[in-house]
Amino acid sequence: MEGRALVVHPALKRKIDAADAAARAPEDKLEEACGLARAIDLKIAHAEVVRLPSFRPSTLLGEGAVERLGKIVKEEGIAIAVVDGLLGPVQQRNLEKEWRCKVIDRTGLILEIFGARARTAEGRLQVELAQLTYQRSRLVRTWSHLERQRGGFGFLAGPGESQLESDRRQIGDKIVRLKKELEEVKRTRALHRKARARVPYPVVALVGYTNAGKSTLFNRLVHARVLAADMLFATLDPTMRALALPSGRKIILSDTVGFVSDLPHDLVAAFRATLEEVLAADLVLHVRDVSHPETEAQAADVRKVLAELGRADEAGDEFVEVYNKLDRLDPEARDAWTARATREANAACLSAITGEGTDRLLTLIDKRLAALRQTVEYDLPFADGAALAWLHEHGQVLDSRAEDGHLHVTVALDPADRQRFEHRLRTAS
Repeated sequence: MEGRALVVHPALKRKIDAADAAARAPEDKLEEACGLARAIDLKIAHAEVVRLPSFRPSTLLGEGAVERLGKIVKEEGIAIAVVDGLLGPVQQRNLEKEWRCKVIDRTGLILEIFGARARTAEGRLQVELAQLTYQRSRLVRTWSHLERQRGGFGFLAGPGESQLESDRRQIGDKIVRLKKELEEVKRTRALHRKARARVPYPVVALVGYTNAGKSTLFNRLVHARVLAADMLFATLDPTMRALALPSGRKIILSDTVGFVSDLPHDLVAAFRATLEEVLAADLVLHVRDVSHPETEAQAADVRKVLAELGRADEAGDEFVEVYNKLDRLDPEARDAWTARATREANAACLSAITGEGTDRLLTLIDKRLAALRQTVEYDLPFADGAALAWLHEHGQVLDSRAEDGHLHVTVALDPADRQRFEHRLRTAS
């Protein structure tokens, strides 16, 4: 999508209280909306925060603001207006009539980005499902042709099916079909996870706010060439690579889609199959852009989505905070973040661009995965040297002694490795 764009962030006028103190400033939200617009090659001709005493039912914005912005649209030759909020179908239609240009809200903008970025078959399915769900709620915009009706069959069929009813039915049928296809995709992904479970590698997932530097860090760690652009939602499809840690143990590193504030629930639901990689991960790395003025608010947004996915315990051993973009900080801020990472047991401060601090992160991943290990005991036949060798390779053998014609072994294993080994014992017996 190309063209000159107007970007508007509507904000209610109100006194700042304790609950609002941690909220993101309207100007920062406007800047993020401009970043989203640039992600689909829109040229920002005009952007502003419109402060309102209340939202107007017919156009969301006040009458004066609609008229003033309409003049800017005309003077600047603007083709697309982005309203950084949730527009109802009637509000969207009314603004298009007033401004005589295409109008999209935040959900529509994010859908445009998702449509442009998705590369895999799964990603395209998810985007299409989210777009159809969104379109179904927008059918009121086709009011000009709703008078048309299709003739019924037989003498008692009445006037027939209206165009609106037909459109809704067709979209509903497509949604049902896409959901079935996505269920098949989820089953396939589950099979892939089972296949990976037979490989002795734990899965570590990178998550974080969009543009936090996840893909740059992924490339740095695994020497891959995943798209890493200074652009919102540069990554939409998960990428997985094997990586060796300082201890020599191998992991599978997964790069996932970035999160964003006010992500519509339909999009979270539509992308659940992709985000399930996070649920299946042994360890989650929360990558943060600590050079961004709203880094704390962004982190809160990520935690909110993780909670919706069922991974809310960020204080546990299964999470690591990654304070990224150290290279963009001034010396004082740099020292503060480095000191914070040193104080916290589950944090690392680094620059994915320069590579500074990545060694500490890899060591921390090693440490965290070791903390997740379970101590178990096995009695192995003396003749089963292969089993003992497997335990030495994939776990930490704490004790080994001969007892009653067997070898009694105490070993620390990852939960997944424990399942693999016990499956091996069952199939061998």
